[in-house]
Amino acid sequence: MSSTPQPGAPARRPTVTLNSLAAQRARGEKIAMLTAYDATFGLLADRAGMDCLLVGDSLGMVCQGLSSTTPVSLDTMVYHTESVARGLRHGGGSAWLLTDLPFGSYHLSREQALASALRLIQAGAQMVKLEGGGWTAETVAFLVERGVPVCAHLGLTPQTVHVLGGYRLQGKEDTAAHKLLDDAVALEQAGAAMVVLEMVPALLARQITAALSHCATIGIGAGSGTDGQVLVVHDMLGATSGKLPRFVRNFLADAQPGSGPDSGIAGAMSAYVQAVKAGHYPDDSQHAW
Repeated sequence: MSSTPQPGAPARRPTVTLNSLAAQRARGEKIAMLTAYDATFGLLADRAGMDCLLVGDSLGMVCQGLSSTTPVSLDTMVYHTESVARGLRHGGGSAWLLTDLPFGSYHLSREQALASALRLIQAGAQMVKLEGGGWTAETVAFLVERGVPVCAHLGLTPQTVHVLGGYRLQGKEDTAAHKLLDDAVALEQAGAAMVVLEMVPALLARQITAALSHCATIGIGAGSGTDGQVLVVHDMLGATSGKLPRFVRNFLADAQPGSGPDSGIAGAMSAYVQAVKAGHYPDDSQHAW
């Protein structure tokens, strides 16, 4: 009978906090983030040394078989957040846990955003993530003022993929690049502690990172110049059908054979953390634009 990794494993590091992540950024240590959707994989990623776990609305595609993230409900995000948080709690996990606010759960008003965020925080999240710039800065400020840490998300924002015209590189033209930079600065000023930069040119991501004084940039298809990296766990394990995006590396293919700590899924997660920390992943010549 299957079970989650058993509790009682000795903690190998202090609990990750916003302060420790800020200190990590200040000393130039890369932040390793991975998506997690259940108790087992969340705890495995934590024990591999992951700094942050993201309960992403990408679960709509990799877990529910949907064609996009837009149909994912807040109830579903609460369920998966509870699952990951429970695994961390019972297994002595220490990673920082953030969860996506799904499409439609923060668009009507700041008050709707707060009500949705509180449900996720009560489910075990320590931070919420929302997509887009411009109008979202006001929402970010409203949440942060009320004690809810926020991660922003710019570039390719999957919840608005239909408006963007598909899963395409963002910020190629000068006007779009300037807007992304301005949006990132506005979101930092509004109180965002992190910003995910998805599928933007590596040079632009580096410029945005340099322009922010304290907000940590987390790249996915944005090159090596960000403060950290995030991947969908199914992608980095090569467990998705079809062609993987250019920015993905299959870490399971690099894992050692056998049953030791450096083998299999646990070994792949550890290899990902080590590659991010060492600056070996992403390789801009292979994984960036």
